[in-house]
Amino acid sequence: MVSTDLWLVVGLGNPGPSYAGNRHNAGFMVLDVLAARAGGRFKSHRSRSDVLEGRLAGARAVLAKPRTYMNESGGPVKALRDFYKAPVERLIVVHDELDIPFGAVRLKQGGGDNGHNGLRSITKSLGDREYLRVRFGVGRPPGRMDAAAFVLKDFSAAERKDLDLEVERAADAVEAVIAGGLAAAQNTYHAT
Repeated sequence: MVSTDLWLVVGLGNPGPSYAGNRHNAGFMVLDVLAARAGGRFKSHRSRSDVLEGRLAGARAVLAKPRTYMNESGGPVKALRDFYKAPVERLIVVHDELDIPFGAVRLKQGGGDNGHNGLRSITKSLGDREYLRVRFGVGRPPGRMDAAAFVLKDFSAAERKDLDLEVERAADAVEAVIAGGLAAAQNTYHAT
C-alpha cells in the first residue's frame, strides 16, 4: 500500500561532530530546524537513518538524516522509501548546491546530479530521479580550490552571520512545497 498522504523529507550530510558545520551538511542543518518545528527528536531507524515522524505544514511527514556518509546516501533513502511506502513524487531531498550563490534556495523536481555524489547515490539506488530537491546554495570555491575540499569546510565567518536565517528560509521552502506544491513554492523562492 502506497502512503499517498505522507511526505518523506531527507536532509543530506555527513555524520559526526567533525562535519557538523561543513557546507556539505546544509541538508542536516535544515532538517534540524524542521525537527524543532515538528516538536520532536530524531531516533535511530533500521534504515541506517535518524528519523522523526510528525507533522509539517499540516501534513504527515517523516524527516530523515542518513547515518551513512554523503556518497552512500542512496541505500538509506531507498530503505526509507520502501519502509514508509512513499511515492517518489513525495520525496524531498534537501542538499547543498555549488552552482547557487550562498543562501539562495532553489527548488526543482528531477534532473541530473550535477556532480553531487549524494544525489548520484540516491538516483542510482531508487532507479528514479524524479524526486523533489530543495537546493541550498553554498556558492563556488574561491580560486582554484577543489570543490570536494570546499564543501567539506565550515561556512566562513561572514557566511555564518546569515547562516541561521538562510537555513530557516530553506526550511520554509520545504514546508511551502508540502503546503502548496512545487510550482507555488518556486514562485515564492525563485523570486528572491
